Amino acid sequence: MATATNRESRWLFPGRRAGQPLRSDTLSALVHGLGVPATASRAAAIRQHVLDLPAPIVATALGYHQVTTARFAAESGTTWANYVTRRGK
Repeated sequence: MATATNRESRWLFPGRRAGQPLRSDTLSALVHGLGVPATASRAAAIRQHVLDLPAPIVATALGYHQVTTARFAAESGTTWANYVTRRGK
């Protein structure tokens, strides 16, 4: 996506180096400075994903360990626990 300051950039948050995105730690500090709880927001997003998809698929897609996404799924009360069993029928 192009931004107002750099219409040719393919990055939503372009960095200071040409052709590079804003560093994740820099973006995190900016978001935190605005009062957005990044850790809680990330956890909420993963919980929503495990409601829509089985936890192992979410883990693979996002690069998380399957135990982590399984815990989020359990906390979310998801019904994907029997996904494989149901899929085979």
